[in-house]
This record gives sequence, structure tokens and C-alpha cells, in this order.
Amino acid sequence: MLVISIAIFVGLFVMLTRTRIGLIVQAALTHPHMVAHLGHNVPFVFMAVFGVGAALAGIAGVIAGPALVTQASMAALLGPILFVVVVVGGLGSLQGALFASLLIGLLQTFAVSVNLSLSDVFAGSGFSPEPSTLLGDLWRVSVAQIAPILPYLLLVLVLIFKPTGLFGNRET
Repeated sequence: MLVISIAIFVGLFVMLTRTRIGLIVQAALTHPHMVAHLGHNVPFVFMAVFGVGAALAGIAGVIAGPALVTQASMAALLGPILFVVVVVGGLGSLQGALFASLLIGLLQTFAVSVNLSLSDVFAGSGFSPEPSTLLGDLWRVSVAQIAPILPYLLLVLVLIFKPTGLFGNRET
């Protein structure tokens, strides 16, 4: 799965950055009228990009089907985290999607493997809030317990400090 995924990424990256077709696709996304005036069929370009995207989604389903549980609600399970990856990486940035997916995967893996809470970290300080208060409950929550929400916290931080995403750029 990893080898095929890397090969698809490299092929897509080379096609989008080094070929005439990739330049036409990028130009059609940002300046469709100019590309149309240069003689290219912009609706066909958009249709072809959609078709390639659908084919890549099909290939991903075939590759991931044996590893993941294939069910009708897969989009509801994987959709939110994919949204986070796209927004954190930057809309339209292939490099950003790769970096964001690796970052979020490492963040969640590290968080699940760490079983520390604030009470463990500050055990030697002597400070311990009352167990029945909100701070007392938060004091004992481990990092592994909050691992599922860490990508969304990263999303909020990225949107606050760099709304275009880590690799996104603002068009003028």
C-alpha cells in the first residue's frame, strides 16, 4: 500500500509540475478565461481532472479496502480527518496535503503512545486541585484520551495563525 501510494503521489506531482498538461490544469484553476482564450477547452479540463480524481479515489478504495473495514459509512468516518488534512496543508497544495497527513498521523500516534496527564507532569510540585471541580477532572485526563481531538485543535491553530494552510498561498 505504501509503495503504490508513494508512486501515485510522485507521478501526480511530476505530472502537475513538469508537464504541459499540468501547467494547463493549474492555469485553468486560477485563470479559466485566459486559458480558454488560448484555445483550450476549460470545461473538458475540469471534467478530466474530476475523472482522474474519481479514478484515484477508486484506486485508493481498492488499495485500502483490505486494510480498512469497507462499509457504507466510510465517508462519515474518514471525511472529517481528510477535511482537516486538506485545510491544514492548504487548499490546492499537493505538498501541503502530504506534509499535513504525515504531521497529523505522527501527532495522533505520538499522543496515543503517551499516557501522561497534568497530574503526572506536576506530581512533584505539590499542587493538586479538588477532585470534584472541573480543573480536577481535566487534571487527570491523559494525552492518549484527547488524541482524537488533537487534529481538530491543530486545525483551529492553523486557521487562526495561517488561514491559507501551511503550504497554501493567497491569490490576489
